[in-house]
Amino acid sequence: VEGDEEVSIAAKHRKERKDLQAKIQALKKTASKGDKKKRKEVLEEIVKLEADLDKKQAEELNGVHEAKEDPENHVEEPAKDENVEHDTKQKVSKAQRRRDKKARDMKQREEEIANFKVSDDDPRMVEIRQLSETLKSRGLCLFSIPSDGNCLYNAIKHQLQQTGRNTFDVSQLRNETANYILNNKDTLICYMTNPDTGNLLTDEEFEEYCNSLRNTAAWGGQVEITALSSILKVPIEVLQANGPPTLQGSDDFKGPNLVITYHRHMYSLGAHYNSTVPASK
Repeated sequence: VEGDEEVSIAAKHRKERKDLQAKIQALKKTASKGDKKKRKEVLEEIVKLEADLDKKQAEELNGVHEAKEDPENHVEEPAKDENVEHDTKQKVSKAQRRRDKKARDMKQREEEIANFKVSDDDPRMVEIRQLSETLKSRGLCLFSIPSDGNCLYNAIKHQLQQTGRNTFDVSQLRNETANYILNNKDTLICYMTNPDTGNLLTDEEFEEYCNSLRNTAAWGGQVEITALSSILKVPIEVLQANGPPTLQGSDDFKGPNLVITYHRHMYSLGAHYNSTVPASK
Protein backbone atom coordinates (compact mmCIF):
# COMPACT_ATOMS: atom_id res chain seq x y z
CA VAL A 1 0.00 0.00 0.00
CA GLU A 2 1.50 3.27 -1.12
CA GLY A 3 0.37 5.21 1.93
CA ASP A 4 2.12 2.71 4.18
CA GLU A 5 5.27 2.93 2.09
CA GLU A 6 5.43 6.66 2.73
CA VAL A 7 5.57 6.19 6.50
CA SER A 8 9.02 6.32 8.04
CA ILE A 9 9.80 2.94 9.60
CA ALA A 10 12.05 4.49 12.22
CA ALA A 11 9.46 7.09 13.23
CA LYS A 12 6.79 4.40 13.35
CA HIS A 13 9.00 2.24 15.55
CA ARG A 14 9.71 5.11 17.91
CA LYS A 15 5.98 5.72 18.32
CA GLU A 16 5.36 2.01 18.91
CA ARG A 17 8.08 1.97 21.58
CA LYS A 18 6.61 5.06 23.23
CA ASP A 19 3.13 3.54 23.20
CA LEU A 20 4.48 0.29 24.63
CA GLN A 21 6.25 2.11 27.46
CA ALA A 22 2.99 3.87 28.33
CA LYS A 23 1.21 0.52 28.36
CA ILE A 24 3.97 -1.01 30.52
CA GLN A 25 3.71 1.83 33.04
CA ALA A 26 -0.05 1.30 33.22
CA LEU A 27 0.46 -2.43 33.76
CA LYS A 28 2.99 -1.84 36.53
CA LYS A 29 0.47 0.31 38.39
CA THR A 30 -1.95 -2.63 38.52
CA ALA A 31 0.49 -4.71 40.58
CA SER A 32 0.76 -3.81 44.24
CA LYS A 33 4.07 -4.44 45.99
CA GLY A 34 2.54 -6.92 48.40
CA ASP A 35 0.93 -9.08 45.73
CA LYS A 36 3.82 -11.22 44.46
CA LYS A 37 1.62 -13.34 42.22
CA LYS A 38 0.08 -10.34 40.45
CA ARG A 39 3.48 -8.66 40.13
CA LYS A 40 4.91 -11.81 38.54
CA GLU A 41 2.00 -12.04 36.09
CA VAL A 42 2.50 -8.40 35.12
CA LEU A 43 6.23 -8.88 34.58
CA GLU A 44 5.57 -11.93 32.39
CA GLU A 45 3.04 -9.94 30.35
CA ILE A 46 5.56 -7.11 29.91
CA VAL A 47 8.23 -9.54 28.72
CA LYS A 48 5.82 -10.97 26.16
CA LEU A 49 4.81 -7.53 24.91
CA GLU A 50 8.46 -6.50 24.50
CA ALA A 51 9.33 -9.76 22.75
CA ASP A 52 6.41 -9.47 20.34
CA LEU A 53 7.34 -5.89 19.45
CA ASP A 54 11.03 -6.79 19.04
CA LYS A 55 10.10 -9.57 16.63
CA LYS A 56 7.64 -7.43 14.67
CA GLN A 57 10.05 -4.51 14.29
CA ALA A 58 12.96 -6.77 13.37
CA GLU A 59 10.87 -8.32 10.59
CA GLU A 60 9.93 -4.85 9.33
CA LEU A 61 13.56 -3.70 9.33
CA ASN A 62 14.57 -6.84 7.44
CA GLY A 63 11.84 -6.09 4.93
CA VAL A 64 13.21 -2.60 4.36
CA HIS A 65 16.68 -3.95 3.70
CA GLU A 66 15.31 -6.41 1.14
CA ALA A 67 12.92 -3.96 -0.51
CA LYS A 68 13.74 -2.70 -3.96
CA GLU A 69 12.20 0.11 -5.86
CA ASP A 70 9.86 -0.98 -8.65
CA PRO A 71 10.62 0.95 -11.84
CA GLU A 72 7.85 3.35 -12.79
CA ASN A 73 9.40 4.80 -15.90
CA HIS A 74 6.75 3.81 -18.40
CA VAL A 75 4.49 6.71 -19.38
CA GLU A 76 1.80 6.18 -21.96
CA GLU A 77 2.01 8.17 -25.17
CA PRO A 78 -0.29 11.18 -24.74
CA ALA A 79 -3.36 11.23 -26.96
CA LYS A 80 -3.71 13.89 -29.59
CA ASP A 81 -6.97 15.13 -28.15
CA GLU A 82 -6.20 18.30 -26.15
CA ASN A 83 -8.47 17.38 -23.23
CA VAL A 84 -6.99 13.90 -23.00
CA GLU A 85 -3.51 15.38 -23.34
CA HIS A 86 -4.21 17.79 -20.47
CA ASP A 87 -5.53 14.97 -18.25
CA THR A 88 -2.56 12.76 -19.11
CA LYS A 89 -0.08 15.49 -18.24
CA GLN A 90 -1.80 15.93 -14.90
CA LYS A 91 -1.57 12.19 -14.26
CA VAL A 92 2.08 12.12 -15.27
CA SER A 93 2.79 15.10 -13.03
CA LYS A 94 1.05 13.47 -10.06
CA ALA A 95 2.82 10.18 -10.70
CA GLN A 96 6.15 11.97 -10.86
CA ARG A 97 5.45 13.76 -7.60
CA ARG A 98 4.58 10.45 -5.99
CA ARG A 99 7.80 8.90 -7.29
CA ASP A 100 9.85 11.85 -6.06
CA LYS A 101 8.24 11.69 -2.63
CA LYS A 102 8.69 7.94 -2.51
CA ALA A 103 12.37 8.33 -3.36
CA ARG A 104 12.83 10.99 -0.68
CA ASP A 105 11.05 8.87 1.91
CA MET A 106 13.10 5.82 1.00
CA LYS A 107 16.32 7.80 1.32
CA GLN A 108 15.24 9.18 4.69
CA ARG A 109 14.22 5.72 5.83
CA GLU A 110 17.59 4.24 4.84
CA GLU A 111 19.42 7.07 6.63
CA GLU A 112 17.37 6.53 9.78
CA ILE A 113 18.03 2.81 9.69
CA ALA A 114 21.74 3.42 9.13
CA ASN A 115 21.81 5.89 12.02
CA PHE A 116 19.90 3.41 14.15
CA LYS A 117 22.49 0.72 13.49
CA VAL A 118 25.42 3.04 14.13
CA SER A 119 24.01 4.51 17.34
CA ASP A 120 22.58 1.28 18.69
CA ASP A 121 25.91 0.13 20.08
CA ASP A 122 24.34 -0.74 23.41
CA PRO A 123 24.94 -3.88 25.51
CA ARG A 124 22.13 -5.72 23.72
CA MET A 125 23.64 -5.18 20.26
CA VAL A 126 27.17 -5.93 21.50
CA GLU A 127 25.91 -9.19 23.01
CA ILE A 128 24.13 -10.16 19.78
CA ARG A 129 27.26 -9.55 17.71
CA GLN A 130 29.55 -11.44 20.07
CA LEU A 131 27.19 -14.38 20.35
CA SER A 132 26.73 -14.44 16.57
CA GLU A 133 30.49 -14.78 16.15
CA THR A 134 30.59 -17.63 18.66
CA LEU A 135 27.76 -19.43 16.89
CA LYS A 136 29.41 -18.94 13.50
CA SER A 137 32.68 -20.41 14.76
CA ARG A 138 30.74 -23.47 15.92
CA GLY A 139 28.82 -23.84 12.67
CA LEU A 140 25.56 -23.02 14.42
CA CYS A 141 22.67 -20.61 14.00
CA LEU A 142 20.36 -19.18 16.62
CA PHE A 143 16.92 -20.75 16.94
CA SER A 144 14.57 -18.24 18.55
CA ILE A 145 12.54 -19.32 21.58
CA PRO A 146 9.59 -17.22 22.83
CA SER A 147 10.30 -15.10 25.89
CA ASP A 148 7.45 -16.21 28.12
CA GLY A 149 9.15 -17.57 31.24
CA ASN A 150 9.39 -21.05 29.71
CA CYS A 151 12.36 -20.21 27.48
CA LEU A 152 14.82 -22.58 29.20
CA TYR A 153 12.43 -25.53 29.06
CA ASN A 154 11.41 -24.86 25.46
CA ALA A 155 15.07 -24.53 24.46
CA ILE A 156 15.84 -27.89 26.10
CA LYS A 157 12.78 -29.46 24.49
CA HIS A 158 13.93 -28.22 21.08
CA GLN A 159 17.45 -29.54 21.64
CA LEU A 160 16.12 -32.97 22.61
CA GLN A 161 14.27 -33.03 19.30
CA GLN A 162 17.34 -31.78 17.40
CA THR A 163 19.57 -34.51 18.83
CA GLY A 164 17.07 -37.32 18.27
CA ARG A 165 16.38 -37.98 21.93
CA ASN A 166 13.09 -38.66 23.66
CA THR A 167 11.37 -35.38 24.29
CA PHE A 168 8.99 -34.04 26.91
CA ASP A 169 6.56 -31.18 27.06
CA VAL A 170 7.24 -28.11 29.19
CA SER A 171 4.93 -29.17 32.03
CA GLN A 172 6.70 -32.53 32.28
CA LEU A 173 10.11 -30.88 32.32
CA ARG A 174 8.99 -28.43 34.99
CA ASN A 175 7.45 -31.14 37.13
CA GLU A 176 10.55 -33.36 36.98
CA THR A 177 12.84 -30.39 37.65
CA ALA A 178 10.84 -29.39 40.73
CA ASN A 179 10.95 -32.97 42.02
CA TYR A 180 14.71 -33.18 41.50
CA ILE A 181 15.37 -29.91 43.34
CA LEU A 182 13.12 -30.99 46.24
CA ASN A 183 14.90 -34.34 46.48
CA ASN A 184 18.34 -32.72 46.34
CA LYS A 185 17.68 -29.78 48.63
CA ASP A 186 20.82 -30.26 50.71
CA THR A 187 23.17 -29.95 47.73
CA LEU A 188 21.28 -27.27 45.81
CA ILE A 189 19.90 -24.83 48.37
CA CYS A 190 23.34 -23.32 48.96
CA TYR A 191 23.09 -21.91 45.40
CA MET A 192 19.57 -20.54 45.83
CA THR A 193 19.11 -17.01 47.14
CA ASN A 194 16.26 -14.58 47.67
CA PRO A 195 16.47 -12.03 44.81
CA ASP A 196 15.34 -9.20 47.09
CA THR A 197 17.67 -9.81 50.04
CA GLY A 198 20.51 -11.87 48.57
CA ASN A 199 20.21 -14.29 51.50
CA LEU A 200 19.91 -18.05 51.11
CA LEU A 201 16.34 -19.26 50.82
CA THR A 202 14.57 -20.22 54.00
CA ASP A 203 12.80 -23.59 54.13
CA GLU A 204 9.50 -21.85 53.45
CA GLU A 205 10.95 -19.88 50.53
CA PHE A 206 12.48 -23.07 49.15
CA GLU A 207 9.09 -24.81 49.13
CA GLU A 208 7.51 -21.75 47.52
CA TYR A 209 10.27 -21.69 44.90
CA CYS A 210 9.66 -25.31 43.92
CA ASN A 211 5.89 -24.83 43.80
CA SER A 212 6.33 -21.79 41.57
CA LEU A 213 8.71 -23.72 39.32
CA ARG A 214 6.18 -26.52 38.98
CA ASN A 215 2.99 -24.51 38.54
CA THR A 216 3.88 -21.17 36.93
CA ALA A 217 5.99 -19.77 34.10
CA ALA A 218 8.82 -18.98 36.52
CA TRP A 219 12.13 -18.34 34.78
CA GLY A 220 14.80 -21.06 35.07
CA GLY A 221 18.53 -20.64 35.63
CA GLN A 222 21.67 -22.55 36.56
CA VAL A 223 20.02 -24.65 39.28
CA GLU A 224 17.36 -25.78 36.82
CA ILE A 225 20.01 -26.56 34.17
CA THR A 226 21.83 -28.73 36.72
CA ALA A 227 18.59 -30.54 37.49
CA LEU A 228 17.63 -31.01 33.83
CA SER A 229 21.04 -32.41 32.94
CA SER A 230 20.81 -34.98 35.72
CA ILE A 231 17.19 -35.88 35.02
CA LEU A 232 17.68 -36.33 31.28
CA LYS A 233 21.22 -37.71 31.63
CA VAL A 234 22.49 -35.39 28.92
CA PRO A 235 25.31 -32.83 28.83
CA ILE A 236 23.93 -29.29 28.49
CA GLU A 237 26.24 -26.65 27.00
CA VAL A 238 25.39 -22.98 27.38
CA LEU A 239 26.95 -20.48 24.96
CA GLN A 240 27.18 -16.86 26.07
CA ALA A 241 28.61 -13.60 24.79
CA ASN A 242 31.03 -13.04 27.66
CA GLY A 243 33.20 -15.88 28.83
CA PRO A 244 33.63 -19.47 27.70
CA PRO A 245 30.71 -21.87 27.30
CA THR A 246 29.56 -23.69 30.42
CA LEU A 247 29.02 -27.44 30.34
CA GLN A 248 26.73 -29.14 32.80
CA GLY A 249 26.62 -32.90 33.14
CA SER A 250 28.54 -36.00 34.08
CA ASP A 251 31.24 -37.52 31.88
CA ASP A 252 29.11 -40.66 31.94
CA PHE A 253 26.36 -38.97 29.93
CA LYS A 254 26.47 -40.08 26.31
CA GLY A 255 25.45 -38.46 23.06
CA PRO A 256 25.86 -34.96 21.66
CA ASN A 257 25.58 -31.92 23.92
CA LEU A 258 22.36 -29.98 24.10
CA VAL A 259 23.56 -26.53 23.00
CA ILE A 260 21.55 -23.50 24.08
CA THR A 261 22.38 -19.79 24.29
CA TYR A 262 22.16 -17.42 27.23
CA HIS A 263 21.24 -13.77 26.66
CA ARG A 264 21.70 -11.34 29.52
CA HIS A 265 20.67 -8.17 27.67
CA MET A 266 18.14 -9.32 25.04
CA TYR A 267 15.14 -8.16 27.06
CA SER A 268 14.98 -5.35 29.59
CA LEU A 269 13.26 -7.41 32.29
CA GLY A 270 15.70 -10.28 32.52
CA ALA A 271 17.81 -12.99 30.97
CA HIS A 272 16.67 -15.29 28.18
CA TYR A 273 17.57 -18.64 26.63
CA ASN A 274 17.43 -19.59 22.95
CA SER A 275 18.22 -22.83 21.16
CA THR A 276 20.55 -23.57 18.23
CA VAL A 277 20.51 -25.43 14.93
CA PRO A 278 23.31 -26.41 12.55
CA ALA A 279 24.09 -23.59 10.13
CA SER A 280 23.34 -25.86 7.18
CA LYS A 281 19.71 -26.26 8.23
